[in-house]
Amino acid sequence: MPLPARLTRMIRASGPISIAQYMAEANATYYGSRDPLGVDGDFITAPEISQMFGELVGLSLADAWMRAGAKAGPLYVELGPGRGTLARDALRAMESARIAPKAHLVETSAALRARQRELVPFARHHDDIDTLPEDGPLLVVANEFFDALPIRQMERTDSGWRERVVVPRVGQEGGAFVALAGDRPMDAAIPPALRDAPPGSIFESSPASAAIAMGLAQRIARQGGIALFIDYGYEGPAVGDTLQAVRRHEQADPFAHVGDTDLTAHVDFTLLGNVARQAGLAVVGPVGQGDFLVRLGIDARAAALAKASPERGAEIEAARHRLVDPEQMGSLFKVLAVYHPAWPVPEGFA
Repeated sequence: MPLPARLTRMIRASGPISIAQYMAEANATYYGSRDPLGVDGDFITAPEISQMFGELVGLSLADAWMRAGAKAGPLYVELGPGRGTLARDALRAMESARIAPKAHLVETSAALRARQRELVPFARHHDDIDTLPEDGPLLVVANEFFDALPIRQMERTDSGWRERVVVPRVGQEGGAFVALAGDRPMDAAIPPALRDAPPGSIFESSPASAAIAMGLAQRIARQGGIALFIDYGYEGPAVGDTLQAVRRHEQADPFAHVGDTDLTAHVDFTLLGNVARQAGLAVVGPVGQGDFLVRLGIDARAAALAKASPERGAEIEAARHRLVDPEQMGSLFKVLAVYHPAWPVPEGFA
């Protein structure tokens, strides 16, 4: 049964579903059925723009590992690896720095796993972080991973805060839905500083993100290591509706074409940092992606690539500009590092 029909039947049988359940169902279908990346897909991520992105991320992780004492058995871990492009470029750069970690990719999509095997055939796949090895320091990257995890939305009404729910759109039986404030009181779930926000305000939380971040942080606390979280987001708590959809490289209605659009929400970096601190980790950032890459040497790397391939000079410069310029990806995307307290402050943050 197509997902819109299945959700409609579920809602009619059991009542409205939460935004979190709607987003989880939609993205499970979306990512499980296609490769959404590239010109022919719905969106393009930083690793697909230029090899420089993955190379510098890999070298940042390698540098942290070396300055922490180069302990044996390092493990490269990527959450939501897309096509495997970042992993390929990062691991190649790490090899040039004389580090050859075993590669572990956390991915549930069969379609994307197939693409990843083409670029990183030696990597081991995992459905979640629970099956990652426990015998070496973790060098983790999550690029545009947390933004696709389910969020809950709470709306301030005249009667207090209520969880937003999803129901079929009246008069449209073709699979369109609409979100509205439900009956469930949620005042206790709202940070005290935001409880008196005006009616119509929306507060978002992501228990799924917090759970994964905590599990990963606890592993790093035991095994040593570092994680780089790269995404678009904000430093919360804050109010605002950030749920969005992308289809064929354009903004779309998140409540239409369910299962056929990429649903995302802005990441609360404060939440991720606080979770890591609770597990005993050190935290630095977030900083803008542009500043991060410039501090790691993207300008020099772009010059070297252009010198080696003069015919690609304009293409390389355009990619560098897109990754770092504040009007492109440089400010919207941010980088947060969480790391074992015995490890050094990673490069790229000051």
